[in-house]
Amino acid sequence: MSDIIAQLEAKRAEAMLGGGQKRIDSQHAKGKLTARERIDILLDEDSFEEIDMYVEHNCVDFGMDEQHIPGDGVVTGSGTINGRLVFVFSQDFTVFGGSLSERHAEKICKVLDNAMKVGAPVIGINDSGGARIQEGVASLGGYADVFQRNVLASGVVPQLSLIMGPCAGGAVYSPAMTDFIFMVKDSSYMFVTGPDVVKTVTNEIVTQEELGGAVTHTTKTSVADVAYENDIEALLAARDFIDFMPLSNREEVPERPTADPWDRLEESLDTLIPDNANQPYDMHEVIRKMVDEGDFFEVQPAHAGNIICGFGRMEGSTVGVVANQPMVLAGCLDINASKKAARFVRYCDAFNIPIVTLVDVPGFLPGTSQEHNGIIKHGAKLLFAYAEATVPKITIITRKAYGGAYDVMASKHLRGDLNYAWPTAEIAVMGAKGAVEIIFRGKTPEEIAERTAQYEARFANPFIAAQKGFIDEVILPHSTRRRVALGLRKLRNKQLENPWKKHDNIPL
Repeated sequence: MSDIIAQLEAKRAEAMLGGGQKRIDSQHAKGKLTARERIDILLDEDSFEEIDMYVEHNCVDFGMDEQHIPGDGVVTGSGTINGRLVFVFSQDFTVFGGSLSERHAEKICKVLDNAMKVGAPVIGINDSGGARIQEGVASLGGYADVFQRNVLASGVVPQLSLIMGPCAGGAVYSPAMTDFIFMVKDSSYMFVTGPDVVKTVTNEIVTQEELGGAVTHTTKTSVADVAYENDIEALLAARDFIDFMPLSNREEVPERPTADPWDRLEESLDTLIPDNANQPYDMHEVIRKMVDEGDFFEVQPAHAGNIICGFGRMEGSTVGVVANQPMVLAGCLDINASKKAARFVRYCDAFNIPIVTLVDVPGFLPGTSQEHNGIIKHGAKLLFAYAEATVPKITIITRKAYGGAYDVMASKHLRGDLNYAWPTAEIAVMGAKGAVEIIFRGKTPEEIAERTAQYEARFANPFIAAQKGFIDEVILPHSTRRRVALGLRKLRNKQLENPWKKHDNIPL
């Protein structure tokens, strides 16, 4: 028996060492942690239970039958984050460059299958050179098997991807189909074709960082959500992030104790809106003064800054927040903002996370660039997402809500449950000056000025909409948190179902 135990321990030690000390040192020299070190930081201490530690590849071509390393380049299993179950896979770059083989893919698929069975989030740590070339089409088939499971798991369990090294070619599509992607600056890359291929085909000379680095994907492309300085920052952020998530679409949102009074008043909000209607203010201030302890996890903060999306808590329970940001493009909706918010709203709806919407929107961004790039269809995505959502929806109009953008931003007409307005709210088809110049075309400047003042007196307030029942109540800004908390209590048992369908056809 002792011989068998010794054999087991030797095999385990071999698996724990991955590609060997030399390659581990090389990984550290690049400022990167190993696959197992990452899991140790991500999960609660001593909570990780590994599966498939001894799996090896089945390739016999190109001398691969002489190279066998237990684990085959990916560490898989489950553990806890703050006591809550999660499943995890972490690719090991020290083993064949983290390349994906048939067996490697089977290990990832098993993790996804197990997570679906029990209803728990999946966190994938990607650090891979791509498909294992020696295996040919078998490795490509492995990728497709993973893709299929990503799709089936979508909307069933939360899926978070951490990109902590290269992720190229077909490998990029698995993270792309997960719910959120975190990247690490200067050490993680995502692209379908690398710089060398780009140069060969198009003669463009571009670096890995410029082509698909963390900054590129969190600012320009919106492929990734947040970029972090190093592995440790990203892993600790993932722990915080998962704390906001329900375990699955069958579970309630998590609750955590809070000492922040639900009826806390914020007198400073009464003076937040500037007297000049064209002067901006920071909507982050409203969000942080509304949610518990000012704790707000923003997603895609560096992309489409004219809309803010993220997670906070009210009375200890997770809520999703969508807010126009007057500091960027005056809070206009454009293509990027519409896509960003639509995806966020659909995620919240899939996982029964209530949505709080803060509105200050002068309309959709005008211009040929927006129109020619499809603002109609992209704007419709956000409209579709809000209209489709059946979770509790609370909307607060702080200042402007003009035109079609008023409709799109979780209006009462899109089944908003509670729609509030601050006294500073202006709800109209358009701004007073533009409206008067159309209605009274050809009038003298003096008459236009007089009519503009009349239009402002009539429409530059929330009361016309309130008279029609489109606004449930005009509330004082300082009581925003209290009103939202009460509203969420009332809506806790909300029941609303869309008509049966195989699936909808959102305007992609």
